[in-house]
Amino acid sequence: MKPIILGTAGHIDHGKTALIRALTGIDTDRLKEEKERGITIELGFAFLTLPGGQLLGIVDVPGHEKFVHHMVAGAAGIDLVALVIAADEGVMPQTKEHLEICSLLKVKRGLVVITKIDMVEPEWLELVEEDIKDFLKGTFLEGAPIVKVSSVTKEGIPELITTLEDLVADIESKSTTSLFRLPIDRVFTIKGFGTVVTGTTIGGQVRVGDTLKVYPKGKVTKARSLQVHNQDVKEALAGQRTAINLQGIEKEEIERGDTLAPPDSLIPSFMLDGTLEILPSVSKPLKNRTLVRLHLYTAEILAYVVLLDKEELKPGEKGFVQLRLQQQAVALPGDRFVIRSYSPIYTLGGGTILHPVPTKHKRLRSEVIRDLQCLESGSLEERILAHLNEAKYNGVDKQTLKILTNTFFADMDKSLRNLEESGEIFLVEPEGERYLHAKFVNELRKKVVSFLEEFHRAQPLLPGISKDEIKSKVLPFLDEAVFNFLLRYLEENDIIALEQHLMRLKTHRIRLNKEDAALKTSIYQLLRDAQYTPPSLREISERLKVDERKIIHLLGLLITEGKVVKVKDGFYYEACLLNDLRDKVVDYIKKHGGITPSEFKQLTGASRKYNIPLLEYFDNIKLTIRVGDKRVLRG
Repeated sequence: MKPIILGTAGHIDHGKTALIRALTGIDTDRLKEEKERGITIELGFAFLTLPGGQLLGIVDVPGHEKFVHHMVAGAAGIDLVALVIAADEGVMPQTKEHLEICSLLKVKRGLVVITKIDMVEPEWLELVEEDIKDFLKGTFLEGAPIVKVSSVTKEGIPELITTLEDLVADIESKSTTSLFRLPIDRVFTIKGFGTVVTGTTIGGQVRVGDTLKVYPKGKVTKARSLQVHNQDVKEALAGQRTAINLQGIEKEEIERGDTLAPPDSLIPSFMLDGTLEILPSVSKPLKNRTLVRLHLYTAEILAYVVLLDKEELKPGEKGFVQLRLQQQAVALPGDRFVIRSYSPIYTLGGGTILHPVPTKHKRLRSEVIRDLQCLESGSLEERILAHLNEAKYNGVDKQTLKILTNTFFADMDKSLRNLEESGEIFLVEPEGERYLHAKFVNELRKKVVSFLEEFHRAQPLLPGISKDEIKSKVLPFLDEAVFNFLLRYLEENDIIALEQHLMRLKTHRIRLNKEDAALKTSIYQLLRDAQYTPPSLREISERLKVDERKIIHLLGLLITEGKVVKVKDGFYYEACLLNDLRDKVVDYIKKHGGITPSEFKQLTGASRKYNIPLLEYFDNIKLTIRVGDKRVLRG
């Protein structure tokens, strides 16, 4: 049997609670104040087994205008609405408002129940029924069944049950393969069991023992036990009224408006993007940055409405908005919401969440509107691209993409593969499954290529520039994972070459003129002739009458060619000479068990000024290690 929830709607004192009692035998008014005042204040819950065996969960909502916020919480997640209208009063203000709220929440099916028929004459009842039919024209209940009942005499109750059975046969089951979510509408404790929460499961399924998180608070807990319609169960499914006994959490740590879901499946946010439609019955346009009461499932949050594509929203108009909240909320794309005015309180309109964790938008921006249009009606692949476009150089990981697109199944993998194969996205971090829009990879490529082109023009004698310098000067905004991906991408596509710690354009070649080529040869000759007492940069500059900066550039080229080794700042040695010295040091240590600075001097014939840097060089390249006053070979 598919889980189905029936919700009541209607004006105060039109007999909603009495009707449920007549149907089920359950009194949904449980509070002392409700008994004393004879009105429903809080949400009430009951259930009914139809003749065919279908179990129907029932949510009884308050009819008083002061408690419409409770009504919105109860209406969220229902499959079927019973609009209750008393025969002695007919259509009243909350009848109209409740119907508008159900329409805004996209409740698609329902019926009308005319109650208290024992209190009026047949002629009056006919007039009321005609009036109701006129009232329902143009609404989702136009043409819906109208059943006339008396909760006192039980007249019409059998016909109501038959009508309900016919209606539920056409209702589609909610998906149990989607994400499990339970917006909490009640929290209480049971002695010996601890904290219990109730709500309508709006997606997926939950089993005893599942780990859950309370959003947006972040408290982690476990489902110790489950009940559906007062019966212990091992699992609860989408569309069922569910009670969960939570492990390791106090009543004070959770409240109505919170949502239970698996860990890492929702992202709390102070902003939500969506569409908003203003009710035609509202008397004036909605201005930008109006403070409203946002109703999102069981949560009520104060929020400012930022109009993104219009200067104002007129009654009956629809537009894109960003809701900026005064406290965090969690949502998924496709969730419906209702907004009510701050003061005096009345329903303004409602809409659909498009983006549950947006960045702050500037108004009337074409790119923002284009992305929101895509999120509203685009394919999954188009929506993935829109989110990666918003993320810019940071990219988005797969788990976050699942949340942003409300896609918790294999189609996500297929879409990502398609986008990768078409070159529209790149996997930048395989371990975290993070993706980057190709547009930003191209932008990063252009930044690096442009910088290297300018660098090679300004420093034609240098073989390249360090990766660290590229990062700090060109791409300081990139994190390490994206930067490392970019280097791999540029190298694999033959755009750059990486040699040791230096980066250059693949096309860059050092081409010396005759004068510079001769100068390079002279520098090399000076170092080779000097043996173990090489001249300093200043001495080379003075001897060859050339600027020190050019000497440094040409030395860098000789180092790249492997002809010269930089032992320390200011100390450059001919490479073959250094290799010979290395062999001599190894032979000496093997014969004598170590080498002292004075013994090392016998090998070079140089002074301490030159020998100490050389000894430290051999330590740095892991050839030797100092033990006392000797150097020995590393193990």
